[in-house]
Amino acid sequence: MIDTSFDFRTDANGKDPDSYSPTLKNYHKLLWSKPLPSGELFKLYDASNGRYLRFNGSLKQHFLSSDSITNSYSLRKGTISSLINKIDPKVLEHFRTVNSTIGSFILFPSNKIDKKHTINVERGFNKLIADRFDLSLECIRRFYLQIDSPLQDVLERYKTFFELFGDFKGYVDFFLLNDLVDTTFAQINFFLPAEDLFANSPLPTSEDSYMSYYKNSTKFSLARNQRIAEWVKENTLSNRFVWTSTQGLTIISKGRMD
Repeated sequence: MIDTSFDFRTDANGKDPDSYSPTLKNYHKLLWSKPLPSGELFKLYDASNGRYLRFNGSLKQHFLSSDSITNSYSLRKGTISSLINKIDPKVLEHFRTVNSTIGSFILFPSNKIDKKHTINVERGFNKLIADRFDLSLECIRRFYLQIDSPLQDVLERYKTFFELFGDFKGYVDFFLLNDLVDTTFAQINFFLPAEDLFANSPLPTSEDSYMSYYKNSTKFSLARNQRIAEWVKENTLSNRFVWTSTQGLTIISKGRMD
């Protein structure tokens, strides 16, 4: 039902898989249409008017978009481009391939609030984050603990979304992000050493640091792919309910179906 090695570039017709890969969209619906910590079903539907997916919550409707959570920086401009040019093209292609599998994607709210940046956009534009998901997850961890971070303002705008998961552990468990945190959920397994966190540019500055970033980033994505495969295997027809989406996908999950 889920091929964790599938490269979403193959059915995106040369465009951004986040928006144009039908397989990625279907995988999102298959994986995340499951009960929230509260027991409410996070059932996802196709959205209209150019939006991606929607969840009709009991308290609020949420519009969601897909976001890649690992980044090779191979298309990034500026000073890092000269560093990227020194990296073995085979390494970069492997990085991009891993980045194009389901382990490297997640959903974030997509509706603009007060005409300000969404989480996806802010993660990319904020110079202290630079589209690194390990740093973004640290900001989310701090948000649940009410500790300030570079993403505090944008996360606060989408507070009702994060409240769906109860706490940081609930968020990590729901989106199968466990390989990026320790067993206590108190420490992020950063892609690069975390000295002076949020004090300097988070981009790799040398070939050695880029290779460390590459190895740790792809290690996480591949581990998450395995975790996703195990989750799919565990959620078999022996569980409590099965429903079929409008696209014909069989959605299997545990818990109540209200």
